[in-house]
Amino acid sequence: MQIVIGCDNAAVSLKNTIIALLKTKNVEIEDVGCFTSDDPTYYPLVAKRACEKIIESGYTKRGILICGTGLGMCMTANKFKGIRAAVCHDIFSTERSILSNNGNVLCMGERVIGAELAKTLVSHWLELTFKDGPSTPKVQAIIDIENENMK
Repeated sequence: MQIVIGCDNAAVSLKNTIIALLKTKNVEIEDVGCFTSDDPTYYPLVAKRACEKIIESGYTKRGILICGTGLGMCMTANKFKGIRAAVCHDIFSTERSILSNNGNVLCMGERVIGAELAKTLVSHWLELTFKDGPSTPKVQAIIDIENENMK
């Protein structure tokens, strides 16, 4: 599996924790920043970098985006065609982001959850795969709306 990961300056610590976890799982990581807590790069620019990498991969890569709340990263990521990002701070929403919505970007907030919960969520998220079934027509409806609005 290949993961593109990025954060703003409010979430460097959690990003580094997640990177360490991903390395133990032999996941290929592409870090698009921020790299220090004094980096002034705005989170939308980091989300843009990550989403472009996912799109360039033909959507074979997934993304993890972290900011103070996860909300800004998620809002920005969902502006890109083919990106289905979700803020997940619990197991149920993490599962549903993949199983019900075929999500490809996990967003979290360093100021919202602790490192141990974040590691648990990422570990679980990595194991999930969308399966064709009752949610397929709903995901297709998302794609249809996206195609209408993102020409």
